Amino acid sequence: MNLVHVHLWLNHLPILGTMIALGIFALSLVVDHDEMQQAGLGLFAFIALFAIPAYMSGNAAGEVVKNNPDIQMDLVQAHQGSALMAFIFMEFTGAAALFALFRFSRTQKNPWLERPGKLSLFVVLALAVVTSGLMAVAGNTGGEIGHAEIASGPGPTSAIGNLGSGLSSAVQHFVIDSSMWVWPILEDLHFIGLILIIGAFGALNIRILGFLKQVPVAPLHKFIPWGIGGFIVNIVTGMLFFMGMPGFYTPNVVFQIKMFTIMLAGANLLLFYCTSAFRSVEHLGPGEDAPVFAKVIAASSIILWIAAIVLGRYIPFGEVS
Repeated sequence: MNLVHVHLWLNHLPILGTMIALGIFALSLVVDHDEMQQAGLGLFAFIALFAIPAYMSGNAAGEVVKNNPDIQMDLVQAHQGSALMAFIFMEFTGAAALFALFRFSRTQKNPWLERPGKLSLFVVLALAVVTSGLMAVAGNTGGEIGHAEIASGPGPTSAIGNLGSGLSSAVQHFVIDSSMWVWPILEDLHFIGLILIIGAFGALNIRILGFLKQVPVAPLHKFIPWGIGGFIVNIVTGMLFFMGMPGFYTPNVVFQIKMFTIMLAGANLLLFYCTSAFRSVEHLGPGEDAPVFAKVIAASSIILWIAAIVLGRYIPFGEVS
């Protein structure tokens, strides 16, 4: 199995998953059901994670078919452009869902935040509606590559594809050619994001593991939004790196392993720190010990983030010749 197979397998999840999650989330708002809202938000965040390898593996698929005389490259370019637009809005939706989901992990609600909290849910809904439409376009243009007989011709679909292709070219020019300072600045931001992740999640995980027992858990949990912010910064800067040099990153084995590690770390974050599962340890006081399950999650989180940092350091040496 190669990255083309990975793309063909993964691309269905963001397309169908977004529509399913939208249905669940919209229904949860109608019936005002917290658990359903939490499930919908979690699905959006998970799909945003899986959309990363789905989009990146698409570049590998494009490289494979570019020399195939039976494939129309204008259809491939339209699909790549529409996929980029769908991916961007999917990540916006996932980020908004992640922040909205975090409030469900708090047992102490601030009445002053209730209205912005409700507003955040409708922001997620609006983004999800747009994302579902763009995912449908991306799926349709992808189908046209192997089935030219269903091609819709010039229209809104082509316009979205052209917009995405233009954006991709602009980003590549901005990252690589516009200034010698762009890449170093992005690297600095990437490192700052890592610092926020390790600082926020690391301190909490160390306490849950049983160190620094004199510190209660609840105050440390308040730093989790900073870690989420760092995670989002790293996704944005990482995607800019990738879009600047897709030919370098796509076949890079170390990069592929790092992406898988980040997906696991993100899933760890979603399953525990941003859901009600964290409530079992939120009120641990000084000297109290966390359950074994919480310690396993904490240890795996530390291992995964350290692994992601180490793998990132070795990406320049992982290029496949």
